[in-house]
Amino acid sequence: MAWNEPGGGNNSNNQDPWGSGGNRGGNRGGKQGPPDLDDALKKLQDSLNGMFGNKKRGGDDDGGNRNVGGGQGIPKGIWGIGLLILFAFWLFNAIYMVDEQEQAIVLRFGEYHRTEESGLHIYFPPIERKFQRNVTLIRSYSQTGMMLTEDENIVQVPLTVQYRIANLEDFALKVEDPETSLRHATESALRHVAGSMTLQQVLTEGRERLGAEVNERLQNYLDMYQTGITVVSVNVTDAQPPSEVQDAFLDVIRAREDEERERNQAQSYANRVIPEARGRAQRQLEEANGYRDEVIARALGETSRFDQLLTQYQAAPEIMRERLFIQTMQEVLQNTSKVMITNSEGNNNLMYLPLDRLMQQSSSGSSGSSSSSSATGGSLTDGSARLPMQLPQRDARSRESR
Repeated sequence: MAWNEPGGGNNSNNQDPWGSGGNRGGNRGGKQGPPDLDDALKKLQDSLNGMFGNKKRGGDDDGGNRNVGGGQGIPKGIWGIGLLILFAFWLFNAIYMVDEQEQAIVLRFGEYHRTEESGLHIYFPPIERKFQRNVTLIRSYSQTGMMLTEDENIVQVPLTVQYRIANLEDFALKVEDPETSLRHATESALRHVAGSMTLQQVLTEGRERLGAEVNERLQNYLDMYQTGITVVSVNVTDAQPPSEVQDAFLDVIRAREDEERERNQAQSYANRVIPEARGRAQRQLEEANGYRDEVIARALGETSRFDQLLTQYQAAPEIMRERLFIQTMQEVLQNTSKVMITNSEGNNNLMYLPLDRLMQQSSSGSSGSSSSSSATGGSLTDGSARLPMQLPQRDARSRESR
């Protein structure tokens, strides 16, 4: 017979599988029902207490064989040890050291609270958080970009940026990723500066100016963004054209070098010739000025001499006329090699003495020259002897004719 069949009598209580016993789980209107929820919870609690080593409480006084365990809870010593371990772990994380080269900022509830310098400090997590960095370390990164120059050429510019943290508060709070912002700002500054220069300037003499202008413009960008970064230096290592046009670019460079060499040679030649030409021109000007002064002075002298001769001529016309004739003949005859000798007998026959031809014949040969000189020597001596005697006679005849 089943335990819950009617007419089971008193044995029905002993056959209850839930072991309610006695009055617990007693007759509910003479019928057996499902187990009580409170009993199930107590059994679960007893099993948990058994796992933690707690003693079981005794059963009910209704004569049943079951023992319902009753836990006495976790001992207070264990709770104290656990709390002490947690506090030691919290204190170990809350105390920190800041080196001489570092700074630390403390955030309280996510908001900036204070900046800590070097030394031993403490903060209170989880309501506070700290951000600690080395602010004296010089950091660097390299970047290479393809830039378009002012003369519409493409150039590859590799550069190295050295920077450090100047304001840790701005570095940690104002920008989400300051170093990424630094890279973007560097590329922007490099494109702006390279776009305002020609390819020749970027590759040769303008490289230092390129680095200085990129440094200045990059620092302005970082200050505007409040990144807390200071740029120490920007070094442009080796700008060069793209590899696809490297050969053509080298040809252009060689052509420009040839052009520069030819220009330098032409400039050197001009520097040598132009001063010489200017010197010759200045000399001709000086000679022209000297000739002008000479002509003017001679003309003035001739004018003064003529005025003086006029005065003398007006005082003694005959004497001045004779004197002028003699001076004129002297000036004319002293520049010629021909000698004219008058006859001593008073007739108008003149003797011509070609001294120039006689000198040429004397130089042609020793024999011919000696005979010619002996043949003409007497006549020359005679002519030269008669010449002083005939000049006074000519003067006398000229006076008589007047």
